[in-house]
Amino acid sequence: MTLATVMVSLALSQPNEARLQVAGDLAARFGAGVIGVAAGEFTPPLYFTTGEQAQDLIEQGEAGLQNRLAELERQFRATIGDRAAPLGWRSALDFPARYTLAQARAADILVTGCAPTGVSDAFAVASPKDLVMQAGRPLLAVPDTASWLDLDTVLVAWKETPEARRALADSLPLLAKASNVVVAEILENASEYDACEARLEDVIGWLKRHEIVASARVEEAGQGRSVTARLDAVAADLSAGLVVAGAYGHSRFREFVLGGVTEHLMTRTERCVLLSH
Repeated sequence: MTLATVMVSLALSQPNEARLQVAGDLAARFGAGVIGVAAGEFTPPLYFTTGEQAQDLIEQGEAGLQNRLAELERQFRATIGDRAAPLGWRSALDFPARYTLAQARAADILVTGCAPTGVSDAFAVASPKDLVMQAGRPLLAVPDTASWLDLDTVLVAWKETPEARRALADSLPLLAKASNVVVAEILENASEYDACEARLEDVIGWLKRHEIVASARVEEAGQGRSVTARLDAVAADLSAGLVVAGAYGHSRFREFVLGGVTEHLMTRTERCVLLSH
């Protein structure tokens, strides 16, 4: 169980230090290589001109993007330093999500920042909401406050779904390095308590066969709290540094709309989150 290649997606218009530090930390823990990825597309003005002036405007905009990409490469190499070998860089004038999704084939895990609330700039940022649903790789979303990947306690948010099973399998390399692993299920129906205990017993047994010792926790419904609030409370009670969860959503035309818990984990979390779809 290892990670051989970590890919970190950098944003043109958001802070990148936290995600770079976590990517470097991962590389150092696993002896992995790191690939930095960034892209940006020129944004035409609302009232676009034509002819020679338009061409000059496009060239100036693209030159500015190239300069910004060069700055990001320098930051990437300076921050990761000698913690990773090999160290690679990929950039292009392209829509960031499209370009990053294409490059994800070269990595075991994709590191990015958490999604800001509201609409992000598709010309400058590869939205983690797009990446998690389409990359085919586990996504590690890093809040801007992080300086390293805390694996002292890892909380696995279990749900009887294919997405949760995939997230658990994808997280095995990280769980193997954790000091404490807790698999918790948030009950929405108290009558399922016994069935929930049986499910978690199977999960704990599966992890044990992978030489990972874990404990189970059933969080019962109560006090009118939402699933997201209960999950936050469990993570805080455990002082979890990482939450592992399945990513849920559905397609609305060409846009992926995330479920409530997934949206919360990607936009309002205080800790790193590993998500798989």
